[in-house]
Amino acid sequence: MTTYTARPIEPLVLKQLRDTDDAGRPCVPYIDHEGGDPLRCCLRPIAPGERVALVSYAPLRRWAEETSAKPGAYDEQGPVFIHADECAGPSGEGDDYPFTRPGAIRVLRRYSRAGHILGGRLLEFPEAAAEGFDAALDDAFSDPEVALVHVRAVEYGCFQFEVRKP
Repeated sequence: MTTYTARPIEPLVLKQLRDTDDAGRPCVPYIDHEGGDPLRCCLRPIAPGERVALVSYAPLRRWAEETSAKPGAYDEQGPVFIHADECAGPSGEGDDYPFTRPGAIRVLRRYSRAGHILGGRLLEFPEAAAEGFDAALDDAFSDPEVALVHVRAVEYGCFQFEVRKP
């Protein structure tokens, strides 16, 4: 089994999103007094009292800009939480895969180098969540056409993180 890397939103993209999001709306920071929602800049939950923003993000569009892919209708955007100010990114400590807990359900969407969806898979995390994720990603990347996988929450469809072909 391969261990994969969960990729946060890149710092340059975060800088852009902190100005105008991918839906063309200005960033509106606020203090989150409760915390708990997933931050896509540093791949950890929001701590109570942190200054954050909920912005629209189009991960496949951003990837396509790097690779010249043409995702067409698969170019979707959705809400993500980010720090409202620059942050250091992931600490490198803790889980290999953020936002996982036994029983949580995620969808893994597979995309080709052209940016077209190649299918998806629901994954309910077992007790050994990292091993379950490794196996699901091994399965996804066993198809030589798969270039990247987007992990999304089922409940709200929120983008969690991206995994690229190793």
